[in-house]
Amino acid sequence: MARRKICVVTGSRAEYGLLHWLMQEIREDTRLKLQVVGTGMHFASRFGSTHREIEVDGFALDAKVNMLLKGNTPVAVTKSVGRCIIGFADVFENLRPDLLVVLGDRFEILAAAQAAMFARIPIAHIHGGELTEGAIDDSIRHALTKMSHLHFTAAEPYRRRVVQMGENPARVFNVGALGVDNVNRMKPLARHDFESAIGIELGECSLLVTYHPETLEKRGGDAIGTLLAALDQFPQSRIIFTSPNADSGGQAIADSIGRYVAARPEHATLCPSLGQTLYLSALAHVDAVIGNSSSGIVEAPAAGVPTVNIGDRQKGRLRSTSVIDCEAKPVAITEAIRRALTPEFRRIAKATVPAYGAGDAAQRICEVLATFPLEQLARKAFHDVA
Repeated sequence: MARRKICVVTGSRAEYGLLHWLMQEIREDTRLKLQVVGTGMHFASRFGSTHREIEVDGFALDAKVNMLLKGNTPVAVTKSVGRCIIGFADVFENLRPDLLVVLGDRFEILAAAQAAMFARIPIAHIHGGELTEGAIDDSIRHALTKMSHLHFTAAEPYRRRVVQMGENPARVFNVGALGVDNVNRMKPLARHDFESAIGIELGECSLLVTYHPETLEKRGGDAIGTLLAALDQFPQSRIIFTSPNADSGGQAIADSIGRYVAARPEHATLCPSLGQTLYLSALAHVDAVIGNSSSGIVEAPAAGVPTVNIGDRQKGRLRSTSVIDCEAKPVAITEAIRRALTPEFRRIAKATVPAYGAGDAAQRICEVLATFPLEQLARKAFHDVA
């Protein structure tokens, strides 16, 4: 019996970090044949050329779609999406997968799914049904749900929401979040080795900061300035920044962070791409996670680390008790960080029960990919909720 060809698309360091264990499960399953396509930020030097991490981990890239134009204005992003669709048209013609696996809500993933839709390739979507009301990602995620044929959600409310959107319940699986798998499976570096890798000592207090554009707002530069002003209220802390993503407004944020770090070389460092080992090692050693990334909502609680979540970018996602939400104002951010660093709140974080499953999502997804009938999978009927 021929093995099913499962094509996994990845466009960023963060997304690959989530997909890593699923890719390994697929590769080791004798019923399946793994295909990997890299695109998006993976091939941009300004984001660390992170496709190399995929190859170092032993995964062959069956195809590459280099699509990002310079600049991250709405025009540049729109044209990049067009290039991406064209690139994936050729990739799918050559690889002819039985099933496409995509995760999340990035614009390059939307492009890959559009190409697959026209090629009549069934799509399996991970992390549907969620809300991020402060970002255009919300619309992309819901569009991907309607284009997809199998759905793997991270929590029961999200499963119900996908069904509410008209998807057949028999095709919607609540498996938990792959980020929890990572926290459970990865062995972090020892503190000294981690400090050597990032080039800064953590000291008595350290903060991990990831801040992305709120793509439905036009004040990204002002917002990062607000965050940086708040961080200056903690002069004894060591601050580890990761780079913002390639969304519109991301370069302005990156430039502000770069200037901040350059003026405080012993106090702060910028790591364009930590990769999954260093990122999860950071979670093991820092005192709090600051910013507006989904990793502060999913992975940090699973690792028992306090999160200060700023603004509306993650508005609508399920929260664990270790997450402190605050407005994008200097006083609000400062007060939230102070609270996160208190012994009482750190005890709360350590005792948090993750909202996103038990850490076995990769195995559960792989089993469905191997066994769900493919006949007529590309055909969908709208499921009306009674």
